[in-house]
Amino acid sequence: MNKDEFLNLSKEISLLLKKIPVHWNGKKAILEMKRCGFKQWKQMEWIGFYFQFLCEKFLQGFMTIPGPKYGNVRFDGLKKIPWDFKAHAINTTSHQIIVNDSEATANAIKDYGCVGLILAMGEVKYNDENRTFQKWHEKLKGGKSKYELERIKRGAWSRLRKVEFKLKQISFIKINNAVLVKCGSFQRDFRNSNGKPRREKILLDLEKINEAKIYFLDF
Repeated sequence: MNKDEFLNLSKEISLLLKKIPVHWNGKKAILEMKRCGFKQWKQMEWIGFYFQFLCEKFLQGFMTIPGPKYGNVRFDGLKKIPWDFKAHAINTTSHQIIVNDSEATANAIKDYGCVGLILAMGEVKYNDENRTFQKWHEKLKGGKSKYELERIKRGAWSRLRKVEFKLKQISFIKINNAVLVKCGSFQRDFRNSNGKPRREKILLDLEKINEAKIYFLDF
């Protein structure tokens, strides 16, 4: 898929995503996902999963959801090429985004020529020092997650949870081999608790891939 084809397809998708709400409240978003039976409503990083939930809602029928699967890794959607849906906070110092599995992405590029990333970018607000939102979410889930219990056991630091998100822009990013070589990796040499190595993921630096950002939808 060349740049013009990617641009035209991005514009088609953007027309459907214009209906997405701009202000995301954490409690309301989580309750909406729970009510609709979306399996990821318990996840701590609810913003990314809520964007996935919204994309599935507004793109269903236009795009095949979910997309193709490579091993145990599945892309979020398929419309001419595989697509992933991600969200990123712009009021942070990091310009890096953890995308999909490195091997799966490389294989998808081999099959389709490129993959697409639909990236929601916005400002976030964090939990208060008493962690009111975190406590509310834990109670809704029925207690602390296995992940949280393991973190406490390790004595690791607990991050403040995001409680609100204000959507500013949706970016459409084309990832091909030329972009892939500019990417770093995440989880390289990481291991799970059972000692098995974690699968390596792509670490995308938004400041290094300007040529890959094909289209923007501003809110």
